[in-house]
Amino acid sequence: MEINSRPLSLGGINTRYGYYRSRNVRFGANPAPDSFELMTLNKFTTEYNLQKAINENPKIKNILNMHNLPCKLNMETIRDLQEHHAKDTKDIALGIIENLPLALKNKTDKSAVEKAAFLHDTGKALIPDEILNKQGKLTEAETEIMHTHSELSYELLKIGGLDKKTLNLIKNHHQNVKKTGYPLVDKTFFADVNQQIVSISDKYSALTEKRPYKEPLTEKQALTIIYKDVKDGKFNPLIFNSLVKYTGMGGTSEKITLLN
Repeated sequence: MEINSRPLSLGGINTRYGYYRSRNVRFGANPAPDSFELMTLNKFTTEYNLQKAINENPKIKNILNMHNLPCKLNMETIRDLQEHHAKDTKDIALGIIENLPLALKNKTDKSAVEKAAFLHDTGKALIPDEILNKQGKLTEAETEIMHTHSELSYELLKIGGLDKKTLNLIKNHHQNVKKTGYPLVDKTFFADVNQQIVSISDKYSALTEKRPYKEPLTEKQALTIIYKDVKDGKFNPLIFNSLVKYTGMGGTSEKITLLN
């Protein structure tokens, strides 16, 4: 059975409508957020709030300066994230929670997971388009720049009223139980069930959506890749099982075997 891949996108690429033209915002006037933005998770990523964070948090410019990056905020990236990858990651994370065994489900913080899953890639609005949307393989230097997006997300959102748990989930959404992801963490770091849900949801969404450098994978292909991570001890098998159940791949002709 052929499984249709979802037409999702990230970083200024809309796979249904083609390339967006980026709108780079230089800092100066701070437009106030409208009433709709204030009523949703989008309130944390209004142009007003993000510019305010950049102006008040010197760590943001320090990160950019370390890599000789311009301080340009791309609000088109934010909007594309909210419409596609961020929304998709949030939906996957909530779906995983709903399919968890009760004992593990009781250990989750649904609110923190939902917010982190939606906001985790905010920092990509400061990554230059030529890196974010590069069609070929990134160089080592470009990869280092791309990896800063986790910390940039954390720093951009730190003064916006988010709780500490959500902020830490955002900062470490590329980490895992084995601590082999990024940014670097110390021995006190623990990837709890909430962290693993956000991380695995982000990875599954990224694998099954089109990127400038790759075509989308099918659900089965994506789950097979994540299955290897589980076997390597990076994710809890029960969280993986819940992802499989959420995708519906546990009961199709292309069935993915649940882990014991």
